[in-house]
Amino acid sequence: MATQGEYDYFKNIGSSGLEHATHKPWSDEQCGMYLMELGAMMGLMPNGGRLLDMGCGTGWTSVLFAKKGYHVVGQDLVPEAVEAGRRLKEQNGIAHLDFVSGDYESLTFNEEFDVVVFFDCLHHAVDEVSALRSAYRALKPGGICITSEPGLGHARRSAAVMAEFDVTERDMHPAKIKRAAKKVGFSGSSVHPHAQYLYIALYRSEQRGMLGKLFRIPGMRALVGMFTVMFSKHQAGIVVLKK
Repeated sequence: MATQGEYDYFKNIGSSGLEHATHKPWSDEQCGMYLMELGAMMGLMPNGGRLLDMGCGTGWTSVLFAKKGYHVVGQDLVPEAVEAGRRLKEQNGIAHLDFVSGDYESLTFNEEFDVVVFFDCLHHAVDEVSALRSAYRALKPGGICITSEPGLGHARRSAAVMAEFDVTERDMHPAKIKRAAKKVGFSGSSVHPHAQYLYIALYRSEQRGMLGKLFRIPGMRALVGMFTVMFSKHQAGIVVLKK
C-alpha cells in the first residue's frame, strides 16, 4: 500500500516542482540521459501497439511514447499528476493517449496491452511482485514488460528524500525484478546496460572531481564504456520480461 507521502508528493514539491516535473525531459539538467535511456528502451520494444505507462507521474514519458506512435494509457497513483498529464495531452494535441489514476499494484487491466513500461518507478513499489502481477495481467500473450530502475544502493542514496517526503525508495536491481517476474509467471527475461551509464561514460562533456580527471586520460572513456556494457547490467539495467 502506498504511503500518504506518495499521495501528497506533488502537493509537497510545490508549483515550481510540479512545473519542472511536467516539462521533463527538457526542464531537467539530465535531459540527455533521459532521452538516451528512453531511446534504448524503445529499441527493445515492439514497433507500435498499445502501451501501458506505469507510474507515469505528470505524463511526459507517456507523451513521448504516444508521439512515437504507441496508443498509450498513462497510469499514476496521484490525481494531481494525472491531471497534469491530461493537460500535456491537450497541449500536444494527441488523440491516442489517455490517463488513469490508481495504484499499479492492484490494476485490473486484462490482456489489453502489447507493452507495459516501468520507467524509474518500480522502486517505489511496496510489493514489486504485486506490481509486476498487474503488468502481467495487463499484457496480451507474447507481450513484454520493460523496466528501467536505479538498482543497487538506491535506498541508501535516497535516505534524505524518504525522510523529507515519506515516500518509498527501494533498491530494484535486475536480479530482484527477475525473481519477482518468475513468481508472477513471465516466461523469459533479458537484461541490458543502462544507456544513461553509457551517456555518462562516453558522451557527457563535463565531468567533475576524480571522475573528470580520470576521463581526461586518453582512451579512458572507451574503457569505462566497455566496462559499463560488460558489468553494469548486474547492478542496474534495463530488464525486458516476456509473457
